[in-house]
Amino acid sequence: MTEPNAQARKIVRVVPTVHRWRVHDDRIGGEESDAYAVVRSGRVTLIDPLPVSESELRRLGQIEAIVLTAANHQRSAWRYRRLFGVPVFAPEGPTVGPVPGQLEEEPDYRYSGGDTLPGGLVAFHAPGPAEAMYALWLDSPRSVVFLSDLLWHDGSGLLRFFDSAYQDEPMRTRASVRRIADHLPLEVLCFAHGPPICENARQALERALAVDLEERTGPSGYAEPP
Repeated sequence: MTEPNAQARKIVRVVPTVHRWRVHDDRIGGEESDAYAVVRSGRVTLIDPLPVSESELRRLGQIEAIVLTAANHQRSAWRYRRLFGVPVFAPEGPTVGPVPGQLEEEPDYRYSGGDTLPGGLVAFHAPGPAEAMYALWLDSPRSVVFLSDLLWHDGSGLLRFFDSAYQDEPMRTRASVRRIADHLPLEVLCFAHGPPICENARQALERALAVDLEERTGPSGYAEPP
């Protein structure tokens, strides 16, 4: 997808080492899209970057890399690659081409599950709306998980799954959230759409799964098709 027309006004700190900026994204009806930066010892890794002023980005430190969680989160990555002269890391799988689900340009590096990426990020394969989709885990100074498009957050504390109409295999997304809740240490959750949750992150995931199951269960007690 091309870049949104909107540009973020400022970058704010989420927790030490993690910063965030957001736009009202015209490509998805003006809903919120979010991007992040991991800053360690003055070196900056951008995650699914959205448009923001060059001065705001440079204020964070030396930009060293860009990491995409999925092909549909290319956003400003290729423009920033040229602007800052830094490599782009993208998941294995998506090819280069003009249609949705493909990459607009060839990344400098491809990664897969378990790989360590710039900024101390670790890739965790978490297929959802796309098979080649990854959560990114940062272990310190707080354990932060970047969730890509597995869930969205409206700011209320209740996390929601994206509409099944936009997913080939909705239950695949639920399985990925279950695996993250079971296997990753959770303190902070960062979303591609919506504000982060900085407290009781595991409980928030468990509640999302429980509420989703209740909504998908009919009066007879049998799970309805997603």
